[in-house]
Amino acid sequence: MANYKPVIVQTFPKLGEKITKDTLYWKNYKTPIQIKEFGAVNKIDFSPVPPYNYAVTASSRIHIYGRYSQEPVKTFSRFKDVAYCATYREDGQLLVAGSEEGSVRIFDIGGRAPLRQFEGHSKAVHVVGFLSDKYRIMSGADDYTTRVWDVSTSSEIACYKEHTDYVRCGCTSKLNADLFVTGSYDHTVKVYDTRTDKSIMKIEHGQPVESVNLFPSEGLLVTAGGRYIKIWDILKGGQLLVSLRNHHKTVTSLCLSSSGQRLLSGSLDRHVKIYSTTSYKVVHSFNYEASILSLALAVSSITWSIKHAYNKANKRDLPKYKIVGLKNLIGLNLEPGNLI
Repeated sequence: MANYKPVIVQTFPKLGEKITKDTLYWKNYKTPIQIKEFGAVNKIDFSPVPPYNYAVTASSRIHIYGRYSQEPVKTFSRFKDVAYCATYREDGQLLVAGSEEGSVRIFDIGGRAPLRQFEGHSKAVHVVGFLSDKYRIMSGADDYTTRVWDVSTSSEIACYKEHTDYVRCGCTSKLNADLFVTGSYDHTVKVYDTRTDKSIMKIEHGQPVESVNLFPSEGLLVTAGGRYIKIWDILKGGQLLVSLRNHHKTVTSLCLSSSGQRLLSGSLDRHVKIYSTTSYKVVHSFNYEASILSLALAVSSITWSIKHAYNKANKRDLPKYKIVGLKNLIGLNLEPGNLI
């Protein structure tokens, strides 16, 4: 048999991870702190005013955690069943929450008993929020209805029966006290004006809608459902601008920075992805040990970061936080750096 020379297989060095400013920024987060909760965390919401404490809705309780201590500073437990979607008013003085039994409650941050209780929904209320005039709230429930309530009189102002499945997400406009948005498992997103008796815009997402959010300018709307995240131009009648599919499982939550420059998404695939809203490319990703159910950013976090705030008096950066709600854990990432 003739001699032969073995073929030399050429090997090339692996390309290293591309280092960008975003990569350096997000990798500066410290190891997450984990806080055990009583049940699945369905909502995390930061107070819009200092010291930016955050409300965690889990099981039949709402815990208010101190931003720096990470310890509960107040607990609201006047619920017979599961509580949902505790959300601050923009002045940080009141908190509104839905419940499994179908009632909507308003709490004073300084008290414990509900200030107001609204009855009208026949099934679980999963989404609530204050309109920007501070005196009205909206709610969406599993009875397919969306309702608007007057805080001062505890009365129902309007009832919209346009969805054909569970209403599971929504958001209110900060620029117009009459506008709010809801998303439903009927695959649609609806924009309402309280001055009319029906929705003013309907958007077909194509999957059960899990989360909706308005950009700071409120000309764009972002929706999440299934594996898709979609950006819509509502000034052009709900025109689809971008469709993203970067997660392997259902996207459960969305969060925008106060400037609108970064979009965060959480998913059942255990990943949190950060997008640039200029290119809509993923600029960084976090991996967690459990499915992501809720996501929140402190109001001051990105604001301070963009301004590169640095306290020269005591020679230290102001701390910022990203909060991620896992199944029955709250994961906290403490940010030491500044966002470019």
